Amino acid sequence: MKYIIMITIVVGLALADFITGIIKAYIKQDVSSKMMRTGGLHKVMEIVVMLVAIGLEIGIGMLGQYYDEPRLAEITGLFASGAVFTYIVCMEIVSILENYLETNPDAKWAAGILKKLRIFNSDKEGEK
Repeated sequence: MKYIIMITIVVGLALADFITGIIKAYIKQDVSSKMMRTGGLHKVMEIVVMLVAIGLEIGIGMLGQYYDEPRLAEITGLFASGAVFTYIVCMEIVSILENYLETNPDAKWAAGILKKLRIFNSDKEGEK
């Protein structure tokens, strides 16, 4: 069940980011099918990466049971999927807030949150 919840959250945030990016582009009169296609493909790749991390957690857990070390495998697998999940969630929230702030620069509350979250996303390459 936790894997379904993780994927649902990642898909939901990816969709929200894609939609806010389209709204931002529309407001700024900068709608581009190439940018939307590229952004959409980036979102699909995020989902694939999350699925791979979940598969890794499941596989390492099964391997741990095989070698009679289930606890060690559980911790290792959880770290892999948990780290990827945390990074993707933070990255998407930052991107959604950036899109929002570009359409509403007066939202000071969002700017404060964004400033704190940017530490997770300092190497982002303009994927909006």
